Amino acid sequence: MTEPFAGVLDCAEALCRQRGARLTPQRRQVLGIVCGAQRPLGAYEILDALRTLLPGAAPPTVYRALEFLVGQGLVHRLETLHAFVGCARPNEPHAGQFLICRTCGAVRGLEDPVVSQSVQAAAAAPGFRPEHPVVEISGRCARCAGGPR
Repeated sequence: MTEPFAGVLDCAEALCRQRGARLTPQRRQVLGIVCGAQRPLGAYEILDALRTLLPGAAPPTVYRALEFLVGQGLVHRLETLHAFVGCARPNEPHAGQFLICRTCGAVRGLEDPVVSQSVQAAAAAPGFRPEHPVVEISGRCARCAGGPR
């Protein structure tokens, strides 16, 4: 499992227990697959990896596990990529902010309170109540753009 996700399975287990939710073995395996990946994974990529552990796994198994994991804040869904990434800080409430490289597929999470406050304020002005305030910015990472890292 890649850093910063080394202890995520134990943390996820504890968080679910505190919340009265159950991290089943299949959910735990899906979480391990997502957090162990070097890049965002689509549901069918997760299914392929899960089938190496559970040969009879079917798409509904993965979709139900992902719905649970997203609901518990253990993974983030990247809407523009139709893919999932692990959450490095599932025990801390935060808005999802992601930089997505269109060239190499790298995803970098951000935690900028100014961005979160701006999104909340812009939504509140017309009376809109965001349920899932996620910011995804597509472009090119420093490596692909040839700029500073």
